[in-house]
Amino acid sequence: MDAPLTTVPDPSLFCKMQRVAARGAIAVVHERGRTRLRNLLQDGAAKIRLPSVEADPLEAILINTAGGLTGGDRIAWEVAIGARASLALTTQACEKAYRSAGGHAEVTCRIEAGPEARIAWLPQETIVFDRSALRRTIDVDLEATSEALIVEATIFGRRAMGETVAQASFRDRWRVRVDGRLVHAEDFAIGPEVAAVLANRPVTGGGAAVASVLLVAENAEERLDAVRAVIGEENGASAWRVGGTGKLLARLVASDGYLLRRRLAPLVALLNGRAGLPKTWSL
Repeated sequence: MDAPLTTVPDPSLFCKMQRVAARGAIAVVHERGRTRLRNLLQDGAAKIRLPSVEADPLEAILINTAGGLTGGDRIAWEVAIGARASLALTTQACEKAYRSAGGHAEVTCRIEAGPEARIAWLPQETIVFDRSALRRTIDVDLEATSEALIVEATIFGRRAMGETVAQASFRDRWRVRVDGRLVHAEDFAIGPEVAAVLANRPVTGGGAAVASVLLVAENAEERLDAVRAVIGEENGASAWRVGGTGKLLARLVASDGYLLRRRLAPLVALLNGRAGLPKTWSL
């Protein structure tokens, strides 16, 4: 008869939880009168789809086939836009940061735009769940004659679904450079006591949905009055120049994701020119 086991094996020796390790990259150029795909890379759960469009900008839809992110997951997006090319990127659905059993999920976005190029980074909202942990970085390198519209919206629990976020960790870091010169930098960090911090009046006064919208363009200041009319007095927008670079920044806050999108959608449509709102935003 075999001797009985006297110890329990360490589960880590035979069971390791699978984690997302994904990378998606797209490069576009302007050829024969319009923007065309040059290179496309899809690795792991990162997928990119290109719907048919009749004119610029070319549109790309970013997809995380894992369905969300949790501690230890990694996903990276890389975007290169050639001279005079125009690219709008959005997501198939809201990204979701789920409860973490340990560690942070990480999302990195690297964007480069050549002379007279235009990039519109327009993902749908990120939904942060209770006890999740997410770090996101966005690095954008522009030329003096290129233009960028960068939008990120975050929802801390979907109130319509009865979700609340008492504790979590969320970090968001942006760096935007023009001709190598830093023109915009921000670091947003909240946690672990998310609900308590959001309840403070100088933060959101209890609002569970926030958005930042950044436009870097030569004529950014000229759009300030129109932006303020769209977002209303409860939100804020400013415009100024950093060296020779025009910059407009809007901050939006709402009690829930539905009310946030009611302001955010027309703002994106306004600032995105003839391309308007991405189709996936209305599906």
